[in-house]
Amino acid sequence: MATAAIADRPDVTEIMNRVRCFSDFCEDNDSHGEHDFGAFDHAGEKIFWKIDYYDLNLEMGSEDPSNPEVTTRVLSILWASEY
Repeated sequence: MATAAIADRPDVTEIMNRVRCFSDFCEDNDSHGEHDFGAFDHAGEKIFWKIDYYDLNLEMGSEDPSNPEVTTRVLSILWASEY
């Protein structure tokens, strides 16, 4: 999922590739070692991406995020200012 402000940009493919290739995990942005959040600068602004773990009906958080049989993972991409 990307916000309209991200999805409507002409460089959305570049943004998606930066999310896809993100590997700059450190204590500041990944203190639990889960690799489910990232942030980077793009066009002079900060972009956030985050993976959330929902139940299969997308109604609440998953009881067991590590189990794909009971979990739907949702990747969200947005400008930090939209957070």
